[in-house]
Amino acid sequence: MPSILIKSAQIVNEGTTIAGDVYINHGRIEMIANEINHAADHVIDASGLHLLPGLIDDQVHFREPGLTYKADIWHESRAAVAGGTTSFMEMPNTVPNTLTQRLLQDKYDIASEKSLANYSFFMGAANDNLDEVLKTNPRDVCGIKIFMGSSTGNMLVDNQDTLEKIFAEAPTLIAVHCEDEATIRRNLEVFTEKYGEEGLAPHMHPQIRSAEACYLSSSKAVQLAQKHNARLHILHISTARETELFDTTKPLAEKRITAEACIHHLWFSDADYAQKGNFIKWNPAVKTAQDREGILAAVLDGRIDVIATDHAPHTLEEKSRPYAQAPSGGPLVQHALQALLDMVKQGKLTLEQLVQKTAHNTATLFQIESRGYIREGYWADLVLVDLNRPYTVTKDNILSKCGWSPFEGHTFSATVAHTIVSGNLAYTDGRILEVGTGHRLLFNR
Repeated sequence: MPSILIKSAQIVNEGTTIAGDVYINHGRIEMIANEINHAADHVIDASGLHLLPGLIDDQVHFREPGLTYKADIWHESRAAVAGGTTSFMEMPNTVPNTLTQRLLQDKYDIASEKSLANYSFFMGAANDNLDEVLKTNPRDVCGIKIFMGSSTGNMLVDNQDTLEKIFAEAPTLIAVHCEDEATIRRNLEVFTEKYGEEGLAPHMHPQIRSAEACYLSSSKAVQLAQKHNARLHILHISTARETELFDTTKPLAEKRITAEACIHHLWFSDADYAQKGNFIKWNPAVKTAQDREGILAAVLDGRIDVIATDHAPHTLEEKSRPYAQAPSGGPLVQHALQALLDMVKQGKLTLEQLVQKTAHNTATLFQIESRGYIREGYWADLVLVDLNRPYTVTKDNILSKCGWSPFEGHTFSATVAHTIVSGNLAYTDGRILEVGTGHRLLFNR
């Protein structure tokens, strides 16, 4: 593995920004200093660039196996790396659903051959696979995923006894999609009766998949976790009210209940449905500007611990269908960092907070071994960004297999210059370098 010397970077890490050099050898960070003059196989002049830990995205849907006409691990991991995301955790609602240990291993086998980024996969829970769930190895599997609201696939867990048993016996972290299915179905019936299926429209989505549905489900998950002292992580918080369920009284490493915010809930609001329509149709729904600001406030004060994407591509044809037939989800992993850097420029958060919420905290929350920080001895998962080089999203530079983005036409204020994955330079100046595969994430549990 070639050695790499990064010269004259602004290193953003652990709450500070300092000028310095970083030397990478055998895949790991060997030295961090004001000046390093070691010989290296590859030298990167980082003058004018900021060096960040690579993003760790704890929620993506890369659609493989079974839905590879939408996306696949090869395409989406390349998009991730081009966007500065060096590690991902992928969800189990593929086809077949990841409901057995054998199917889980199949996904790891695919990634070991095709993924440019580091990877882990969630074990899926259903109403009838508790035995398989309990076999999950905390050392090399990121967690167990429960859909407490329906989404792509058919993995809704709505049996109370099953939920009780999973929360009581799960050997590792439980990640949960929280929307109350009964509330959503009732709302859909009301809207369909009033407007007819043909009259349903994207701007109705946050009323059908309502704030009430989210809060009912999230609060139930919190109650279950408290009852059983389970390790719970609630995904994609979409309402300000839900943030009241979390507190800041404990350090992150000691929390038993944590939460995630996603880029789209920090960027868009219901006012954007008029222009974007189904292209910002997600589950949970993008809601009000007040919800968006409440989520950001919770990110900043520590009630919400990490920022991720819920990257979930569908084809352009699928998203162009009428609202009732269009699936929820969209591609985000390539442009997540740039969106957050725009928010830094707007004064909504600092670079140090960005790094904490996308790398440090994700590594701490999941107990990832030797990643998520710029530290000597840690794996070299790094991204260099140019804060003064604008970047416009066009169809020509979108790497996700679906070929579209909700950010298409937007000019970001910053550009990803280089991405290093497990010590390999994987992306540089707009080019993907085919340097092998990422590594399977390991967890100190």
